Amino acid sequence: MNKTELKYYLLNDLKRFGSRPGLKDRFLHNEVWYIFNYIKHLRYVEYYKDKNRLLFLWHFFRYKRLGFKLHLTIYPNTVGPGFRIYHIGDFTHIGPNVKIGKNCTLLPGVVFGNKYEKSDDSQVYVGDNCYFGLGVKIFGQVKIGNNVTIGANAVVTKDIPDNAIVGGIPAKIIRLKQ
Repeated sequence: MNKTELKYYLLNDLKRFGSRPGLKDRFLHNEVWYIFNYIKHLRYVEYYKDKNRLLFLWHFFRYKRLGFKLHLTIYPNTVGPGFRIYHIGDFTHIGPNVKIGKNCTLLPGVVFGNKYEKSDDSQVYVGDNCYFGLGVKIFGQVKIGNNVTIGANAVVTKDIPDNAIVGGIPAKIIRLKQ
């Protein structure tokens, strides 16, 4: 990642938040400030990984500390620009074998996990403009298309085409968007 990509990612992430969370949000302990700073430090960890060891360690420390506080685990270089988390609640996990496109939204409790007890390196690909409802679980090697909405508590184990609305256990296509 270079400096222009970092600015592009941070700008798109900020657009999804509406306005930059300020000191008022920090002093009032509003969750939007914590979420925004977690994503900001995640972007800086991605940028400084091979460039500046001291700045990398500073941002990595802040990123991990906020992750523990917010119950978030999002590995670097997994989410695209315009990433948005609306609330903090249940544990959210995005592993290193996941690639998420731009402008995706997560609610609390979204987990990308293994299908079996032993860990495998099966890739999960998520397209652009996807929305994951509360408590969604994605297991195994799955490819999720663009403009997909996944309903609350769905368990996704199979590929999902573009422009679909999905829900249930196991997840099934409810209808296609027009």
